[in-house]
Amino acid sequence: MGEFADLKRKYALLKPALNERTRRLFAAAEALTVSDVTLVARATHIGRATIFRGIRELREGSAVPVERMRRPGGGRKRASARDATLERDLLNLVEPGTRGDPESPLRWTCKSVRKLTAELIALGHAVTPPTVASLLHQLRYSLQANRKRKEGSRHPDRNAQFEFIARAVRTRQRRGEPVVSVDTKKKELVGDFKNGGREWRPQGCPEDVRVHDFLIKRLGKAIPYGVLDLSRNAGWVSVGIDHDTAAFAVNAIRNWWRRMGRRRYPAAQSLLITADAGGSNGSRSRLWKWELQQLADQTGLAITVCHFPPGTSKWNKIEHRLFSFITQNWRGRPLLTHAAIVNLIAATTTQTGLTVRCMLDRRRYPAGIKVSDQQMREINLQPANFHGDWNYTIRPHTAK
Repeated sequence: MGEFADLKRKYALLKPALNERTRRLFAAAEALTVSDVTLVARATHIGRATIFRGIRELREGSAVPVERMRRPGGGRKRASARDATLERDLLNLVEPGTRGDPESPLRWTCKSVRKLTAELIALGHAVTPPTVASLLHQLRYSLQANRKRKEGSRHPDRNAQFEFIARAVRTRQRRGEPVVSVDTKKKELVGDFKNGGREWRPQGCPEDVRVHDFLIKRLGKAIPYGVLDLSRNAGWVSVGIDHDTAAFAVNAIRNWWRRMGRRRYPAAQSLLITADAGGSNGSRSRLWKWELQQLADQTGLAITVCHFPPGTSKWNKIEHRLFSFITQNWRGRPLLTHAAIVNLIAATTTQTGLTVRCMLDRRRYPAGIKVSDQQMREINLQPANFHGDWNYTIRPHTAK
């Protein structure tokens, strides 16, 4: 394998300075040196027949400089020049839904070069996989992954809501009032499971993890709920072990206020929360509003919530200012225990000054709790004039 890599690297360095003839002779000389034509063909992508031709030239002494490598117009014609319908049929196979038959046999399969070659041969074309790959590159095709760009249907008030949130955040920050972004990070299985990314380890000694990602009941899962102080670039994460409910979400905000927020904003009379429209802190969740009322009564804060429009959660600040850095910090490390998860989250920092505190929340949060109509009427909720379903303030029943 090392011989193959060395040869491939050597050829890549020399290739720009070689012409067709010298490439053939280089490959032939290497094949004679290592006694393996196949190895050289794989490393240089030069055909075996071409290498054997070069070997004959070297052995016969005909490998001498000449003024011209081939006759004018000589050389093998491109496959697309020899076969007038090849390019059209290939395009029909690559994009059957827009260029060709929507019932093409490749419409629902992986369009690998080998499968494309087999289909073209079935259509009567004399091609090989390297020929198909070369033709795809000539047609400006390349291997590409999916790209997340579609956000679904755009709400007509999408941009107006973004502007409403931006104004609210700026106004509260000018007043010195706390503004936080909240959300639940992806749930994680606890144990020796594969975690995406790589980290430095002794060569040839990767950490072994389980083949299958099945829940280990005695370890369970971890549910990180984050609270990011947008003004101070400081994060709080409560790691739950039960269910991601609205009660769990609000308790995470409560813990942030008791352990961080109250000390940093001693004169605060209000709290602004920016959140997604769904999940445990969804705009339609009755339990979310009920639990916020309990928090408002306990703290004396008027709690204003601004939800991002549906389908726009990636714009929530906590996603790219906190969660992304937590993911980077524990990349390539199995999350063996809840304690390890808490320590990895708490150790997350950035060059821009992000600090994070983390706590394990062992409380139980049963799912399916219903909030009655009577309880909803007891919530001191004041909808905003603009989209009161997304923007509202919950005030304490008695001032503290």
